[in-house]
Amino acid sequence: MNSAAERWAFRAVVALAGLVPVGAGFYGVLAGAAAFDGAPSLGLDSHVRYLSGLLLGIGVAFWTTLGRPESYGPRYRLLTAVVVAGGLARLYGAVLDGPPPAPMLFGLAMELVVTPAVCWWQARIADRTE
Repeated sequence: MNSAAERWAFRAVVALAGLVPVGAGFYGVLAGAAAFDGAPSLGLDSHVRYLSGLLLGIGVAFWTTLGRPESYGPRYRLLTAVVVAGGLARLYGAVLDGPPPAPMLFGLAMELVVTPAVCWWQARIADRTE
């Protein structure tokens, strides 16, 4: 794949993958903990809305790199570290309590597989454009 085509494909993948945290984050901000398991406590609801806002922000932060993705290596590495840390926490919960519902398993795959792969791909594109 030539450099221009690879950059276009990368942008498309980041734009589409960004729909996951932005959509889930926005939904969690609007619905709170009730989006997941019914009537929550006020503390749980507040925490879910906060974490959903972070998730929304992470997705938007990825989207802000779409213009020149090759120049955002530090941002990709930081966002990936944050996302992987969350994925490892989710994995720890799955080991302790059993697997979460399918949407959460999808999130786990995004956190521990897709996001690191996107970060690696960004580094590859950056190396090719230097």
